[in-house]
Amino acid sequence: MAWFLGLGIAGIVLLVLSLVFDGVLEGVFRGALDGLFDGLLSLPVVAGFLSMFGFSGAIVLGGTGLGAGAATGVGVAAGVVAGWLTWKFSRALMRDQTDTTPRQEDLVGTAGSVVTAIPADGYGEVLLRLAGHPVKLAARSAVPVARGAEIWVEAPLSSTSVAVRPVER
Repeated sequence: MAWFLGLGIAGIVLLVLSLVFDGVLEGVFRGALDGLFDGLLSLPVVAGFLSMFGFSGAIVLGGTGLGAGAATGVGVAAGVVAGWLTWKFSRALMRDQTDTTPRQEDLVGTAGSVVTAIPADGYGEVLLRLAGHPVKLAARSAVPVARGAEIWVEAPLSSTSVAVRPVER
């Protein structure tokens, strides 16, 4: 039983190492195997197999009284299932795409409101929504705009300021 527990603990240690040294095993086999196993030899998959093999074998050996052969068989089956599930889950996570990061140019045409009045050819502050988040920026306008007025963004001036015009009603 000590061998099975040792393998289970080694799998947990390998899993911790996979979190610290992400992609090391893939890099070792990349040139020689060139995607032959398509991530099946990644550290999380090997760690999942090894820990499930060890702990399942220890449970069967200690809890049922069956021999080492049965414990090894059950451990291998459980390890293969755990490794396959880890592989499928990691592939699904790697395919997950996020939205692009919003840029200043994305503000053009956005409606907002004036927080601090904007004098003619001077600066004030506006509150806009960028990707659903409120953004407070410095704003410049050719005409004076009162506090609370609705505005449209015409162009970005810098990373923290925009050119605006009041909305005509």
